[in-house]
Amino acid sequence: MQDSLHGTMIAQTIHLYGLPMLPFVELGHAPHADACIIWLHGLGADGHDFVPAIEWMAPEPNWRFILPHAPRRPVTINHGMQMPAWYDIYGSDIAARQDAAGIRQSAAGVDALIEAQRARGIATERILLAGFSQGGAIALHCGLRYAGRLGGIIALSTYLPLAQDLDTEKSAANAATPVFMAHGLYDAVIPADVGLASCARLRQSGYEVDWHSYRMQHSVCEEELSDTRQFIAARLA
Repeated sequence: MQDSLHGTMIAQTIHLYGLPMLPFVELGHAPHADACIIWLHGLGADGHDFVPAIEWMAPEPNWRFILPHAPRRPVTINHGMQMPAWYDIYGSDIAARQDAAGIRQSAAGVDALIEAQRARGIATERILLAGFSQGGAIALHCGLRYAGRLGGIIALSTYLPLAQDLDTEKSAANAATPVFMAHGLYDAVIPADVGLASCARLRQSGYEVDWHSYRMQHSVCEEELSDTRQFIAARLA
């Protein structure tokens, strides 16, 4: 089975402690990797969605990327349509009513992926969580609560879910873990003000947040990817 950034992409389901794990795409020279970035896609996409963006960033040979696929579930805001989603979204006001059970279920799946990387020999300090939109929300939720020290958290075009529970649930191990947040100034899906409010909430709780904004909508751009790569490189130096 070949696994290279420019070779065959591996989509697989593995088991940890007898429990099924999220299926994922793996990119990188797995046998030689000493760092891992777990990257979560947005609503309605899958793990393949960010493969071109990651390849554009030209990762270092020792970086492994794990891009999981969210389970399919009905999404209320999309008229109950079944689609890949990390949790349900009930309405346009994303903070008014949140799918706490779905968020926590997906976070548990990410925890299992982290544990699988630990079992493959990568220290948690060399593991970063990244995500776009819904995936970024899960990266923030999981990363701030994970019991072991992580290398960093990357949250693109997203917000902090279940913010009201953060101070009672946050992990002391990740109190100083750097957070990279980026947002499009013209984002009509998750407005930039929502992202900025989450950034302020995190800083209020003592987190080091590196905030970036770009002249784009609910998307990614080359400048943002370049800044993201610099953040990853600095964390893994």
